[in-house]
Amino acid sequence: MADSFASRFAAVRARRGPLVWGLDPSGALLEDWGLGDTPDGLDRFADLVVPVAAGSIGLVKPQSAFYERHGWRGIRALTRLTETARAQGLMVILDVKRGDVGSTNDAYAAAYLGDDAPVQADAITVHPYLGLAAMGEFVGRASESGSCLLVVVRSSNPEGRAVQSAAAGDGMTVDQRLLADIGALNARLAPGRIGPVGAVVGPAAVDPPLDLAAAHGLLLAPGVGAQGAAPADVAATFAACPGRVMPSASRSLLAAGPGIAALRDAAARLNEEFRALL
Repeated sequence: MADSFASRFAAVRARRGPLVWGLDPSGALLEDWGLGDTPDGLDRFADLVVPVAAGSIGLVKPQSAFYERHGWRGIRALTRLTETARAQGLMVILDVKRGDVGSTNDAYAAAYLGDDAPVQADAITVHPYLGLAAMGEFVGRASESGSCLLVVVRSSNPEGRAVQSAAAGDGMTVDQRLLADIGALNARLAPGRIGPVGAVVGPAAVDPPLDLAAAHGLLLAPGVGAQGAAPADVAATFAACPGRVMPSASRSLLAAGPGIAALRDAAARLNEEFRALL
């Protein structure tokens, strides 16, 4: 069995820091950088940012929507980016937020997880609202291939609170129940260790509290920078398990581009700030 995502993240974190760089080439960004809002522009974007990331940090998180909007050529660019990033020693979290039932989940899992996946990632994001139990193929592939499944539990956008804070029975909210179920699943899959199922939790001080440590998994913290969260917010939210958090920033780092030195400096500064806090 392959080394777990958690063990590989621990090694990357010790060597390169915890920061996850969101590689999100919006149309406006591609035009501002003079690359062109085209599939060729996506390729030029990847050729520019991947070497910078590989020399500065340890993890990247491309958001698939920005590539998919260009059709099959965009998906080809995303595939090339993930392959190149992993070949250069970066861990790739693919932000696809899939989630369905039955054979559809089986197909999604086959697309992204495992050595035979055509768009192979080290981790992917998923939505759980058709049921965590429906994600058996995702979980199985993640566990077998040393990948990670990152379940959206408490998102960084305030619009999600109405659903995520709804009552789920036994005095728990939906997000609390999801985190408890993830913890039980990881305890069964990887007793005494960090399991293959993690959670996406926005770094904001909102109620009700979440027992983050009890998830026995890694935690992706989106929303740093342009969405308003600061490194200190991440440190406060994840104080119970700072070694498990993967803070993510995208627009605030890409705003430093397209100059290579400026991009490298921006990523390195933020990464060092997180090293000190976490």
